[in-house]
Amino acid sequence: MKLLLTGAVFAGMFAPALADDKPTIEIMSSWTSGGEAAALDIIKTEFEKRGGVWKDSSIAGFGAADAAFQNRIVAGDPPGAKQGVIGLAAADFVGQGLFNPIDDVAAAGKWADALPKSIYDLISYDGKVYLAPTGAHGESWLFYSKEAFARAGIVEEPKTWDEFFAGLDKLKAAGIVPVAWGGQPWQQTKVFNMILLSQVGIDGFLKIYVDKDKSEASIEGIKKTLDIFGKLRGYVDDGAAGRNWNDATAMLITAKAGVQFMGDWAKGEFTVAGKEAGKDYGCMIVPESPGMVYIADSLWFPKTGDAGADKAQKLLAEVVMDPAIQVEFSLKKGSVPMRADVDKSKLDVCAQKGLELMTADNVVPDQAILLTPQQVGLLDDFVDEYWSGGSNDMASAAENFFAIFE
Repeated sequence: MKLLLTGAVFAGMFAPALADDKPTIEIMSSWTSGGEAAALDIIKTEFEKRGGVWKDSSIAGFGAADAAFQNRIVAGDPPGAKQGVIGLAAADFVGQGLFNPIDDVAAAGKWADALPKSIYDLISYDGKVYLAPTGAHGESWLFYSKEAFARAGIVEEPKTWDEFFAGLDKLKAAGIVPVAWGGQPWQQTKVFNMILLSQVGIDGFLKIYVDKDKSEASIEGIKKTLDIFGKLRGYVDDGAAGRNWNDATAMLITAKAGVQFMGDWAKGEFTVAGKEAGKDYGCMIVPESPGMVYIADSLWFPKTGDAGADKAQKLLAEVVMDPAIQVEFSLKKGSVPMRADVDKSKLDVCAQKGLELMTADNVVPDQAILLTPQQVGLLDDFVDEYWSGGSNDMASAAENFFAIFE
């Protein structure tokens, strides 16, 4: 009896030690839609296979998730990992000394060789790597329901904005909601940028957002963009205000609407619904655009003061950048893998189009990469106010746009 008791006590004392040895991480993300959650589960499953313990703190809506993360940082209780975009927001946290570098993981995985130089530069600060990229998203996509197009008698993808609006008129005449509109500021800003790229080109887009150029050409580009953007008001339904992007995608999946402006993460919702690209739905870059706007997702690794969490962060970084995981994640998320050495044969027709544009460098960065978080907020406010019935004086509106950078 004494031997059994001693063994039980020994086992009871040793079991927690074993549990504590497992790399444990709390991850905070805004990936809660069907496709996003399925993609995140790819990473979670592999992390657990490699001995990690996963604690999920997902919050719907990246605005809400970002706010919660900042509150945790201020409270001195950050999560072990945070899903966020590559850009100035991450750079600000790094500059404050709040993130852990993952140089050893990046060196062992030869990330510098596997990643596009532009991406590697964006995840590195002062010569150290801090972010683990999960995938890139094209944001200039126009998705459409093939069933809705057939019912409206639209047989070809529109090549110009005039052809596009003619198609919307056909959809309306057929009793179909022409545009599944996600009525939230961040979604509207993405549509604005898609149109802007089609009007000013790649060089013009970068002059506006990087150089803050206010030349006559840039001003005219903003005015033309606002004109096209404003015309879309007549093609959305009464329930558009405040609509989540995945709810708008569902309108295409059920053929209640014809088109949706959205990033390629929308493909994840089609995939979950059992719909196939090129068969059930189509994807095209918005009319007259020379390329696409892109954004790159990554995982951030805050300093927690816990050596065990640091170990888990490095394991998670390894998992995220595993070539096989990059592909499987992208298939679920609708993104394009960041590594150049992955097997691309599994990618769908939309991803292949996006990959061609990325490879040819016919891309421009999303405003979240180029602007400060404060400027991003001002841009969202500007676009939202214009969409909600702002001044039709294009010259005045263009002035208000450039005031964002002052």
